[in-house]
Amino acid sequence: QSGARINISEGSCPERIVTITGPTDAIFKAFSMIALKFEEDINASMTNSTVTSKPPVTLRLVVPASQCGSLIGKGGSKIKEIRESTGAQVQVAGDMLPNSTERAVTISGTPDAIIQCVKQICVVMLESPPKGATIPYRPKPASAPVIFAGGQAFTIQGQYAIPHPDLTKLHQLAMQHPPFTPLGQTTPGFPGLDATTPTSSHELTIPNDLIGCIIGRQGSKINEIRQMSGAQIKIANATEGSAERQVTITGSPANISLAQYLINAR
Repeated sequence: QSGARINISEGSCPERIVTITGPTDAIFKAFSMIALKFEEDINASMTNSTVTSKPPVTLRLVVPASQCGSLIGKGGSKIKEIRESTGAQVQVAGDMLPNSTERAVTISGTPDAIIQCVKQICVVMLESPPKGATIPYRPKPASAPVIFAGGQAFTIQGQYAIPHPDLTKLHQLAMQHPPFTPLGQTTPGFPGLDATTPTSSHELTIPNDLIGCIIGRQGSKINEIRQMSGAQIKIANATEGSAERQVTITGSPANISLAQYLINAR
């Protein structure tokens, strides 16, 4: 109906990118139909709920970082003008999206306000095209949470727990693999995996704001991960001015991969 080309990225991720291409009027038509669709969803979800105030429609645009400066304007003048003339809330993320040179611009308000706002953003983007190469944001598949039960590993997909044979092997390995086996002695139940497997080290960087959930209260979580994986895990002290912490995992390849897996799952 809009005459725009619309592409939706594949669905194995928690987020999908919708790319709308075409002349500006086709884009506004597509955006207004999307905004109205979102509003329908909000109305439908409110019919049985006790919420009295209606949440605004919210869209997240993905914009090349090199164009965000023009969108914000000198001292924030442009973004202020857009907010005031459309009545929509507009926020430009301070950080780039993972592994890309793009930033998220969040717009919320009534469908009308959103459409007016998108119009003005499109005008800015046409006036100041992106500089340099743009590395597009590609959502990553979610690492599904894992549950270990009855000696088996399950990943959670929707409402179902799906048995995961590879993780079950790693889990059993961790349970039977005491961290200190006398050298040269093989681990029972795992032929071919003996204690002389070369140990190696692996380094990870973890954002400061996530380190707490990996350490847990008084170190409870990190100790659990150490115990389950049989790997040594060292977390470096925070360095001033850095937003990340260095984590070093040492052990056999199997121990390291299980420790990494458990840290990612956390």
